[in-house]
Formats: sequence, C-alpha cells, structure tokens
Amino acid sequence: MSGTTILKNVRIIDPSRNLDETGSIVIRDGVIAEAGASALNQGAPEGATVKDCKGLVAVPGLVDARVHVGEPGAEHRETIASAARAAAAGGVTSFIMMPDTDPVIDDIALVEFVRKTARDQAIVNVHPAAALTKGLAGVEMTEIGLLSEAGAVAFDNGRKPLSDSLVLRRVMSYARELGAVISLSPRDKYLGNGAMNEGLLASWLGLSGIPKEAEIIPLERDLRIAALTGGTYHAALISVPESAEAVKTARERGAKVTSAVSINNLTLNENDIGEYRTFFKLAPPLRTEDDRFAMVEALNRGEIDIIVSAHDPQDVDTKRLPFPEAEEGAIGLETLLSAALRLHHAGHVSLMRLIDAMSTRPAQIFGLDAGTLKPGAKADVTLIDIDEPWLVARDELTSRSKNTPFEDARFSGRAVATYVAGKPVFTL
Repeated sequence: MSGTTILKNVRIIDPSRNLDETGSIVIRDGVIAEAGASALNQGAPEGATVKDCKGLVAVPGLVDARVHVGEPGAEHRETIASAARAAAAGGVTSFIMMPDTDPVIDDIALVEFVRKTARDQAIVNVHPAAALTKGLAGVEMTEIGLLSEAGAVAFDNGRKPLSDSLVLRRVMSYARELGAVISLSPRDKYLGNGAMNEGLLASWLGLSGIPKEAEIIPLERDLRIAALTGGTYHAALISVPESAEAVKTARERGAKVTSAVSINNLTLNENDIGEYRTFFKLAPPLRTEDDRFAMVEALNRGEIDIIVSAHDPQDVDTKRLPFPEAEEGAIGLETLLSAALRLHHAGHVSLMRLIDAMSTRPAQIFGLDAGTLKPGAKADVTLIDIDEPWLVARDELTSRSKNTPFEDARFSGRAVATYVAGKPVFTL
C-alpha cells in the first residue's frame, strides 16, 4: 500500500511496548512510521490521508490463533475468503487456520493451497496450521520439517484428541529440533464423550456430562511429555482453573508451555444452554459460573496466555438437531472483540491485558509478523469504539454460517475500522 495515512488524536494501546497514550499513527507504504504522542503534532505531507480518530482506540490488529474453516471440502459452511471478511469485521487482521478440512492439511500441497488461496482471496493474513498426524488419525506423524518450510506455523490435531502418548513424544522430540509449536486441545475421547459440563444442570436436563477430568488428565500428560522432550507445547483450549494451574506449574518447572482459552468460556456458562439451545454446545463445554470467573482471573494474572474465538462454522444440518446429536462449535470471529470488551466494561480485565491476549501474545507464541505498532512493523491496525452499542443480528453476520451463541446479544464496543498492511479492509 503506497502513500501516507495518519490516524490522529487516537488513544494508542500497544502491549508490545507497554504503551497507552493519546497520539497519532503514521502509516507510510503499508508500514508503521510512527505511533505515539510524539507524532501528534507533526504536519501531514501533501497527499496524505488524515483521519481524526478522537474518541477511538487504536490497537495492533487482533490475532486469532484458532479458526476452523470449511475450505477445502465444506465451502458451504465457510471459505477462506468469507472467514477473512468475518475476521476483518471483528478487527482480526491475522488468524491461524486449523488443519481439519477435507482433505486434511497434512501435506505440502495443501499448505501451499491454503497460502495461495489466502493470497488471492483473503483480505486478512491467513496462516495454516498443519496436521500433527496423517489424516488426524493419531498414528503416524506428518512431515513436520517440510510442512514448516512450506509455511505451516503450528501443528495441531484439530478437533480430534491424540491418545497415543508415544506418538506425542516422538512428535514433540522431532518438533523441538525445528522450533515448531505443537498445539493440542486436551480431551480424553472416552471421558469426554458427553454433551455438556458434568454436574447438576446436566442431570436436570437429562444429558450426559463431560467432567473436568476429561480435560485435566490429558493435559497433565501433555505437560509431562513437553517437559520430558523439551518441546514447545501449546494447550489450545482449556476451560477449568485446574488446567490453568497445571500449565502454570509446568512453566515454573521449566517446561516451554503456553495456553489459550476460548472467549466463550470467559463470557458464558452452562446456564446459557437453557432449554437445549444447540448453539451453546461447544468444545470445550461451557462450565460453571465459578469456573468461568476463575478463568477470567487466571487470564488477568497472565497464567492463561491468549484468548481465541474457536471459530467453528456449522450449518442447520449439524446444529438444528436434538442437543446430544448436534455438532459442537460456534462462529466467533466477528464477536471475539466485543465479547472480550464485556470483561473490560465489568472491570475484570484491563484493556491492555485483553489486547495483549488477543494480539501481541499470540503473535509471539506462533512467530507471526503481527501484534505490534512499533515503527517499522507492518501496519495491521484495528480501530475500536469501546462504547459503541450494537445488537448481534443473525442476518447481518458476515460469516457464511450463523451458529453464534451471541445471537441477539447486546454489546458495547466493536471494531469500527480494520487496516491490513496500511490498507483499509473494513469500515463500519
């Protein structure tokens, strides 16, 4: 993007520099030239585009580290292009795409397909995660070295648990030599074969429950193997405070481990399921209100590293079913930021920590060129009106699928403009 754009009189929050001040952001040829109070009174060069952003907040473009996309194989649910448009509408400038497509992203050709499709059709940055095991079957590891060279930024087993501990040890030992990130969503396929959180509410609804141990037991195993091998491990979705504590303990012992929580588990609880509302059937399941609040506190203390949308588009054929038969998952790219701002408005998490967890920290974990507004960085910027009221209307969502747990929710705050490499890709 050639030319100069100046966003002036804006509150700048940049966790990469621990910066929170009013100033200007100068974007020149798609790169941040200056960002801060020092740029506030500089004159604009001839031909520059100047935008007065008084009352708005500018942050590094959000980075969503867990996004499921239907393409290839289920384009009716979501394409790379439609996911990118939904991301831009939510202030997300980069996302990591999960490998559980059809066919599975487990070879170089498919990594290259994702990257080429993203270059040609996506308005935000799309980074592929490759499969940890061939076909996600959990038996044979993929060609991690070649896939890394092709552009895979992480290795994940998608929605499928990895039960074979020996396979995981081999994968993590091999990945260690390449500096690759191994990402897993811990879930025991036997204990975790239920419909919702195990407890009194599940009993009242007559639904089979998923106990906390279905997450904690495989997570403890993963953390031990990470320590054993010295590999880099990311707990992709945790939902209970015992898991956050386990990650914290492993880190204190020297293991290279990080963790993520879905925005759903930070802002919703099992009571939202109500009378079998399948848009609230999620993975991990929504837990108790005590669990939810404990996870918010763990995030605030930095024990949980990042927040993800866990965007998982489903259609009427997979959601408009009896609760036990419905697929898990919800879309979330467009509501990630606004839902997170609920935590800020409630006084539970600072704006600096929220942006760190949704931009700077995920970029650091996965080695992405994102998450900062420092001079010289690519100009991925999100402008936010933190008090803008809006209603989540199903028909106005950009995603091809509409399975949002926030349907008809009232939010305060949203992205009003999104820039990728200095180019405006979304304006409210």
